[in-house]
Amino acid sequence: MGLFQKAVETYEYLNELAGKVTEGKALFAPIYHTVTKSQIEISLDPSGQFVDAEKNEISIIIPVTEASANRAGIKAYLFTHPLCEQMKHLTRNPSFYLPQLKQWIDSNSSHPKLAPVYQYVQMGTIENDLVSSGIEYNGNDLVRWRIIGLNDALPSACWEDPSLYQAHIRHTQEMNTDAVNDLCLITGRISPLADKHPKTIVPFQANAKLISSNDETNFTFRGRIADAREAATISQEATQKAHNALRWLVADQGVSFGGRTFLCWNPQGKKVASATGPFMRRSTPLIKPSDYREALHETLLGYRSELAAKDGVVIAAFDAATPGRLSVTYYNELLGSDFLDRLHDWEEYCCWINGPFGIQSPSLFQIACSAYGVQRKDKSGTKLVVDDRILRQQMQRLISCRIDKAQIPYDLVKSLVDHASSPQSYEEDQWRRILFTTCAILNKYDHDKKGMKEMDWSLDRKDRSFQFGRLLAAMERVEADYYYKTQEERQTSAIKAMSDFRQRPWNTYERINRHLLQAYIPRIDDYQRRRYAQLKDEIVTILSQFPASELNKPLSDAYLMGYDLQHAAFFEKKTNNTTTTEEE
Repeated sequence: MGLFQKAVETYEYLNELAGKVTEGKALFAPIYHTVTKSQIEISLDPSGQFVDAEKNEISIIIPVTEASANRAGIKAYLFTHPLCEQMKHLTRNPSFYLPQLKQWIDSNSSHPKLAPVYQYVQMGTIENDLVSSGIEYNGNDLVRWRIIGLNDALPSACWEDPSLYQAHIRHTQEMNTDAVNDLCLITGRISPLADKHPKTIVPFQANAKLISSNDETNFTFRGRIADAREAATISQEATQKAHNALRWLVADQGVSFGGRTFLCWNPQGKKVASATGPFMRRSTPLIKPSDYREALHETLLGYRSELAAKDGVVIAAFDAATPGRLSVTYYNELLGSDFLDRLHDWEEYCCWINGPFGIQSPSLFQIACSAYGVQRKDKSGTKLVVDDRILRQQMQRLISCRIDKAQIPYDLVKSLVDHASSPQSYEEDQWRRILFTTCAILNKYDHDKKGMKEMDWSLDRKDRSFQFGRLLAAMERVEADYYYKTQEERQTSAIKAMSDFRQRPWNTYERINRHLLQAYIPRIDDYQRRRYAQLKDEIVTILSQFPASELNKPLSDAYLMGYDLQHAAFFEKKTNNTTTTEEE
């Protein structure tokens, strides 16, 4: 019940927002109301006479009953909304709509806007009035009402009138006197229990419900219990508050990947960092690891100034396995201090040099796409596309790694390394993005496995695979120098042979080096030849410290880090003119 308790807590803290229109924010419905789309607006005078009509679709808040909010199937016509309703319920058979509205009018919670609507619908002229106004409609179009000239102190639009919201809430509570009273497991109070629970928490999974016990004849309970209340007892007010809060949070802050919706919020409405997005955003590139760590720490302090250490943060994920059932696939509650520390710790080591953008941490979405995406082209360009089933699973795994400090799965690491080692399968920009992402994950993976305290990005690392990666970058660079001079756009021999180099590094190096000496090195500038010779000799000297029997063994994942660091080093600003090229 943790999710529902936090949702109710959220509603109670933010109930002043319920029913108010805030620019840039989703509509927050009061209890016993819901947010829906309306296509037709009809204006009436206080006596119920038609004034005007227009057609434009907007999102509005409408009053609902427990039954009308859950209507579906062939018997949906039996359960009408109390005020704003679809054309088919207002025109074809208003015998269910009008008695319910009349009951509200005759109650102690009536409202002046109700009688004009009742009188107008009773006349049965809606269709003729719309036709005379030149408005095309269908039976599913939802009508909203505007009462003009009734009270200048209140909005004329029924869907914007807070006094009308309160009237419906009072009327519903009066009608609840016949409901069964029992202990609500959410609030801990004896209250009228809910018989049905709202749906449409996630808009694109509109009919999926978190709580459902809709029948006793089709084996819903499977013989385990005799009555739905034996499983859970939740009050009408609690379920309304919880579902309306969740619906608003999903609409306002939720993000979806592969059909799974992820949500991260503070019940008191305080600003929190995204559980799936970047922790730090900067427009100025950061080149030095020390500068990156300092900026990351400043970002942490900024969030801490808005979210106190003892403030709570809730992270949840929702998915619908079937059209009618919404499940909670992930749930966690953290103190604000723990939440921010974990985001900070993730980005402190899951980072790498991203070309001209400096040191960055890849988004979880980019990691999933780089590991499991397939390159596709469309009108917008080339991108990596991931199957929805894979994407939602991998995003949840990555959130667990980031928020729960779980170990990064090696199958994800291996998939990234395999993709980064296959440059011929991708366009240049996509491959560089995959390579950056892979190196960031390898950096984080090594930190978690080996407990490194600092980012070890020095080029003299005594690691055979790392140094072979540097050698690959050096061979690529010398051929790229020639192509830059001739203005050719070609993939270098080193990159074409990357897969072979990964399996047989020394043999592949000797073959490519001979080719470079014959075809390219004689044709480049003297300082470029000297740079290659110096770098090659430096790396080979380090490699000579390893046993000869190991030189041609397959490389570990670290070769990618050595390659990319050396590649980045070529484009750093140098003070030594002998190592500066025209391209730099």
